[in-house]
Amino acid sequence: MSSTRSHTVYNVLVAVSVGHLMNDLIQSLLPAVYPLLKTEFALDFWHIGLITLTNQMTASLLQPVVGHFTDRTPRPYSLALGMTSTLFGILLLAAAPRFGLLIPAAALIGIGSAVFHPESSRVARMASGGQHGLAQSLFQTGGNLGSSLGPLLAAFIVAPRGRHSISWFAIVAVVAIVLLWRVGRWYAHSGLKRAAAAYHQADHGLTDREVRRGVAILLVLVFSKYVYLASLTSYFTFFLMH
Repeated sequence: MSSTRSHTVYNVLVAVSVGHLMNDLIQSLLPAVYPLLKTEFALDFWHIGLITLTNQMTASLLQPVVGHFTDRTPRPYSLALGMTSTLFGILLLAAAPRFGLLIPAAALIGIGSAVFHPESSRVARMASGGQHGLAQSLFQTGGNLGSSLGPLLAAFIVAPRGRHSISWFAIVAVVAIVLLWRVGRWYAHSGLKRAAAAYHQADHGLTDREVRRGVAILLVLVFSKYVYLASLTSYFTFFLMH
């Protein structure tokens, strides 16, 4: 156990967890400012639903595509590139003069999340040194903390100053880009060697049918989770306000 722990790269784990915090903080801003968008652009629930659909479709459906591609062709610096998409998304969200531009803003933010999550999960596993539970827990803690801080910061910063103050969160995105670029350098120089070694040693002992069944169950669980999460972050907010 001690030898396993000695190979855990804690600085990379902390860095990718902080990156997860920043990513999910920005992601959670979009539903948090729905009331502002509804008032400013005179939106109804159909418009809000379209924004949510665009964001969730790009953030969710692109993830397996990105994961499949990077499994075959690793892209160490894709983490920083994904955050760059998020940066452009929040800047467009802050400056959009009409509803039509809120849709590509939501899409850019979703694309950033779709690129970030598969690769950042891979980095956390690479840096775990065999402590996969610890690594995943730290990684998820960063994301959950970011999702919690986003709406709070929106209430203290965006609500009193208006939608254009969303652009202040570009600072968070730029800091995340720098941080994730450094993580990408570790990924390129050390992480790929770790991944190759782990791949040759991996043996889960399951048949293909058992793997497919397990993945199918996880997909159903995740789908059901996001159905009610989308309802809570979109429509239930307006119900409570009413």
